[in-house]
Amino acid sequence: MTEQYRSEALAAAHEAALSLAEAGVMSKRTMRKFDEMCLTPVEEMAPERIREIRLRENASQAVFARYLNVTTGLVSQWERGEKRPRGASLKLLTLVAKNGLGAVA
Repeated sequence: MTEQYRSEALAAAHEAALSLAEAGVMSKRTMRKFDEMCLTPVEEMAPERIREIRLRENASQAVFARYLNVTTGLVSQWERGEKRPRGASLKLLTLVAKNGLGAVA
């Protein structure tokens, strides 16, 4: 999955920092700070918000699930509040919320 940056300038800064970290010139701690500053933030998402995003994109639960690489049942559980999206799924949901389904297609 490609990284999603807050801006082009932050993308350039992050790429430079990543090169320094890979070369061993920058510490992991400093690289984590760059990640926090440059990458799109991910926050918990309420069941109502997940459903709102899906409906805004005019997608059925099955289509939405396919884009997020999860099962239809899991999307249903998210929307009912039985489970919470985490990890890569939450990151993808954040990107869809910000940029639409085309961002993860």
